[in-house]
Amino acid sequence: MVQVCLNGARGVTDGAAVPLTPETMAAAAAEAVAAGATDIHVHPKTPCGRDSLSPRVLAVTLEAIRARVRVPVGVTTGAWAEPDPAGRLERVRSWATLPVLPDHASVNWHEEGAEEIAAVLLELGVGVEAGVWSGTDGAERFAGSPSGPRVLRVLAEVTDPDPSTAVASARALLSDIGAAHGRPVLLHGEDGGAWPVLRLAGRLGVATRVGLEDVLVLPDGRRAGSNAELVSAGLAEYAQGAL
Repeated sequence: MVQVCLNGARGVTDGAAVPLTPETMAAAAAEAVAAGATDIHVHPKTPCGRDSLSPRVLAVTLEAIRARVRVPVGVTTGAWAEPDPAGRLERVRSWATLPVLPDHASVNWHEEGAEEIAAVLLELGVGVEAGVWSGTDGAERFAGSPSGPRVLRVLAEVTDPDPSTAVASARALLSDIGAAHGRPVLLHGEDGGAWPVLRLAGRLGVATRVGLEDVLVLPDGRRAGSNAELVSAGLAEYAQGAL
């Protein structure tokens, strides 16, 4: 599986290619799926470009994307979108009122309130991607999680942006995660570490992701013009890693 991460917490300063409105997110999703992406991760945003967990913002984004693609669509529950843990939990709980729900949502296990948010998502029938970041206590927390056996998969998120050390960081993170309650693992890096870690995922035969949330440049260093361009390059790099 190659997931496309359309935008992340990026904004207008990261370039015109980053989709920030429901319409541009939907168009980017359709292009990425046509390029070979089989799953979508998106950060719904307010009109001013801020990540939001608002059910209204979520609904508009999901409806736009689902009108264009027929693959699973997931969203973030990151603390930066709602810093107060209690407020974040209430936001996610309010999704029960939506006419449409995401297929899955990422929950960063090092963030306060992760266990409670995961429980609410599971009650709603939304799959949980357990985000376990390098450089945090996420792996330790996830190992003891009662929700662990029920998550959709583990997002092994390598936060080391140095291309010379990102692979070692990725291997250390995977070791820390271990059997991960028997759940599948999606391995990915960011910025300078994105392409080395993606190639490692190919060598290991595990799922991965690529998109403008994780990296703005192609393997040769050129600025990426779209998520679809990154997906095409990602599939080629993944296959090369598997050789």
